[in-house]
Amino acid sequence: METFHNPDRFMSDLRQVLSQGRKRIGILVGAGAPLAIRVNEKNEMDPNGGSLIPGVETLTVQATAGLSEIQKAAVDAIKESLDNSANIESILSRIRLLEQALGKTVVQGLDSDGYRTLGKDICKNIAKIVGVYLPKDRNAYSDLIAWITGTVRSNSVEIFTTNYDLLFEEAFERVRSPYFDGFSGGSKPFFDPVSVAGDDLPARWAKLWKMHGSLGWALEDGTVVRGHGREAAELVYPDHLKYDLTQKQPYSALFERLKRFILTPDSLLLAIGFSFRDAHICAVLDESLAMNANSAVLAFQYQELAKEEPAVKLASDRPNLSVYAADGAVIGGVPGKWRPGELPKNWGSIRESFWAPRWPNEPDLFLLGDFAAFARFCALAQANDLITQSLKRDEPEKLETEDGSYDDNTVAHGDDDR
Repeated sequence: METFHNPDRFMSDLRQVLSQGRKRIGILVGAGAPLAIRVNEKNEMDPNGGSLIPGVETLTVQATAGLSEIQKAAVDAIKESLDNSANIESILSRIRLLEQALGKTVVQGLDSDGYRTLGKDICKNIAKIVGVYLPKDRNAYSDLIAWITGTVRSNSVEIFTTNYDLLFEEAFERVRSPYFDGFSGGSKPFFDPVSVAGDDLPARWAKLWKMHGSLGWALEDGTVVRGHGREAAELVYPDHLKYDLTQKQPYSALFERLKRFILTPDSLLLAIGFSFRDAHICAVLDESLAMNANSAVLAFQYQELAKEEPAVKLASDRPNLSVYAADGAVIGGVPGKWRPGELPKNWGSIRESFWAPRWPNEPDLFLLGDFAAFARFCALAQANDLITQSLKRDEPEKLETEDGSYDDNTVAHGDDDR
């Protein structure tokens, strides 16, 4: 028998959680987020423009362009050896391995020093690509910050991002909203792991954790400092070095912070633009969710459920991880297609914020796997909170799943905030 999930029911619960400010909320943001920001050549918001930061395939092509002939030949050889898995991170990983292993031995025209230079040149290209500025127009980042700053909270909202760009920093600073990123100081801000581990800041301060490093970070006398501008890209590391460096600061403190967040009772982590292909972060999620059944992760995925295999696999093992994809969901470990129920009174405009055609003349689908739609949904949660409460009081049965078998699987796995 095929299982169906009613998106109205789960989005009603989520809207209440987002608007109340009582639950401890974190947001895990991956590389898919800036893809949703469409801009023209003047960096103005334009639905027909290109992505603010390209996807992995385009980033790979652009980051390996403009190299010398010898460097190009070395990169081409690496791509050929990696076959279908060749992307900018796997290429950089291979370059770093060759840098460490070769010494004076020459492979594809480069020795260790040559591959070190090649890695730095590619990182400089990455910095140029991801070092873009946030559009001045209203955008998904400004919508998300509007939601964060628009509610009196019991706990800080914590943003965990794998991205190197400075878009969140810009969005916070434009509206003069305070945030803490683990660094302290004015002249040469230094990383302070003690402050990262603690919860001493006021709840109005958001927390921004750059899990894989950031533009602007640099090493000075063995200490990580920030404030070196968009051109500083030496702490942009490929996959295999992330594993090594997570044993050192600041990476160990940031990954420990993610683990601690999920292990905190009654916490909710919202994942958006994250592919679940980062083995290290997925290991933290898996272990933490197994240890704390009272926490929950909601993964908003852009593609259809069948194409989100890494997220679906983890959700199948951990019922407190739910996957909300375009055509279906895995909730409580049970996969099923989306099927909205009868349209409740006054719910039409609210449903359109998460259930509508993505493009003209296409069928309805679940929209929140798109970062722009997700941020907009968060921003609108407060405005319509009273409508939602009225709906749940007057017609609660219409916000349930069709078979009624998942009544205990609320969006946050708990009734305290409902």
